This record gives sequence, structure tokens and C-alpha cells, in this order.
Amino acid sequence: MKMVKAIIKPERFEFVKKALEDKGFIGMTISEVKGRGEQKGITLQYRGGLMTVDLLPKIQLEIVVRDSDVDNLIVIITEAARTGKIGDGKIFILPVEKSIRIRTGEMEI
Repeated sequence: MKMVKAIIKPERFEFVKKALEDKGFIGMTISEVKGRGEQKGITLQYRGGLMTVDLLPKIQLEIVVRDSDVDNLIVIITEAARTGKIGDGKIFILPVEKSIRIRTGEMEI
């Protein structure tokens, strides 16, 4: 199994969620996070002065899937999250040793 972590723009979340649901990927964990990358933040005008915001709001999705579903999941997230502009996000793939369903004790390895 693998955990797919995707960090995307908040305004693209509903598109990504819908695309995942349409392809049968229902379970996910969502976190509101802040971060920066190549974008290095933005400059805003606030009360007549310039203010630099270098940590931007993002959404982090965490989805655990079978190894065979990883490539499909990456394609779905990438297509739904892409705007073509800097700051679209990043996807990370991590190994998962096992998962246990708390309600039943069922274990997947």
C-alpha cells in the first residue's frame, strides 16, 4: 500500500474531490496547511502599505491506496488540480506497512 499526499491550491479542492469520487476514490483525509515553494509568497497592499505573505494557504490530501492504484490516482489529482500557474502544488508517495480498521480490527498489509 502507498499513501499519496497531495498539496494543492484551496480553490482547486472541489474539482479534485469530485474527480476522485467519480473514479471511486472516496476515502481521504483533508488538512488546511500553509506553505511555500517556488512561488515564495505574494505581496499584498494593506492599509496603504505593501505586505509580503510568504506562507500561503494550501489543502493537503492524504489517500491510502493499493500499489496498483497509485499511478491512476496521480493522473486524476494532477489533471484536476492543474491551473498551469506556479503554486499548483506537489504530490508525494510514501510506503504504508499496514492499516487497521479500528471498528473491526481488520488489518491490511
